[in-house]
Parts: sequence; structure tokens; C-alpha cells
Amino acid sequence: MEQDGAETSSIAYKVFTFEESTKNKQEPVSVTIPEVLDPQYGMYVWPCAVVLAQYIWTKREELKDKTVLELGAGVSLPGVLAAKCGAKVILSDNAQTPLCLENCRRSCEANSLPDVEVMGLTWGEVSPDLVLLPKLDVILGSDVFYEPQDFEDVLVTVAFLLRRNPSAQFWTTYQERSADWSIEALLHRWKLKCVDVHLETFDADKPELAGSTLPGNHSVLMMIITLKTRDV
Repeated sequence: MEQDGAETSSIAYKVFTFEESTKNKQEPVSVTIPEVLDPQYGMYVWPCAVVLAQYIWTKREELKDKTVLELGAGVSLPGVLAAKCGAKVILSDNAQTPLCLENCRRSCEANSLPDVEVMGLTWGEVSPDLVLLPKLDVILGSDVFYEPQDFEDVLVTVAFLLRRNPSAQFWTTYQERSADWSIEALLHRWKLKCVDVHLETFDADKPELAGSTLPGNHSVLMMIITLKTRDV
């Protein structure tokens, strides 16, 4: 099919199916993600998203009835899976990128999730929507550490949310794209700490997850960021 200039975008639907590796009676959960064939970031599923979704799948019992916010959601695979596993989910992306916010809504529609809220939250900005968020249990971020100039803005937002929700955790997956990649100094500045989560501990150390060809040969890492506890 020919496309009529840049204004026309094609949408392809991908299905990701999460199931137990052992033979038990639990039903698998499938998530349909509409990918927009467009040069905008976040319009298709990145390797990090599938790995984070796999972690969510292994924690699905803990997430039931919990309030979860996804930052930089894009096509929203992790957040949508959390919602399908019984969490109360809010999807967010840059307030200045309405196309990405529209794609969050499209992912909700594709999975019959009319109650999932979508909002614009710009990293590094303390907006009224950020301040008015409900109590959070888990914050999700898939490949939000992509552009080094955004790292501190991401952590400013995460630190703000964790200070308002001291028992919450930030679950994030990322690709180490440079030998200079580090957020250690920024974590120290914003009084945060992180724990690495090894992929083999949640069955994600494979090139193909959830019936897809992702993450492929990409090197994806995961960590959980929380508030530093005060020295006693």
C-alpha cells in the first residue's frame, strides 16, 4: 500500500503472549500493541519493553490492585500488561508529544482497557498533573535512559515521586549504549539507590520473549531504584 506523504502512518498490530515456562493450569495473557510505522521515538516496541514486561509478568500476583505509573510509555507494553494483570495503571508520556499520548490511548483501546488513564508528564517538570497523582506503589520506565541529556530530568521526576511515595519502587530496563553510560553520580545527587536485577532470575535471559523476536541480541539490563534510607 502506498503512503500519501508524511501525514499518513501505517499501523501494525503485534501480539505478545506471556505464559508460564512450567506446565501448569494458569491461563496465558496476551497483549496487542499497535505499532505506528513512523520515525517518532516510542512508536514501536523496543527490546527493553519486552524485558520489563516479562518482569511484570513474574510479579503479577503482587501487582493486583496496586497503583502503577508508567513513564515515557510510548506504545505502553509494560503498563498495559500490568493493567491486564489487575493493577490500577496510569500511562504517561511527554506532554509535548501528543502523537505518543495518542498511541498510549490506542494501546488501551486495542486491549479493551477503558479505565486506564493517559496523561502528559514531561520529565524534569513539576506540573499540576504530577503533583495531583494518587499514591503510587510502582513506577515503570522502559528505556527512559536513552538520551544522556535526559538522564537527570528522568531522575528528578522519579525522585519527586519516590519522596511522595517512600515505599514505592521504580522498575526500569535499559540498554547500555556507551562505555561512559552511568547514572551513579545522579543517583547520589538525588539521594536514590539502585539494585541490579539479573535477567535469569525472571526468565528473561533469552533472545525471544512473549512469542516475539525481542529482545534479540540486544544487551538489556534491569534495575530497581528506591529512596536511599537515612543513616541511623
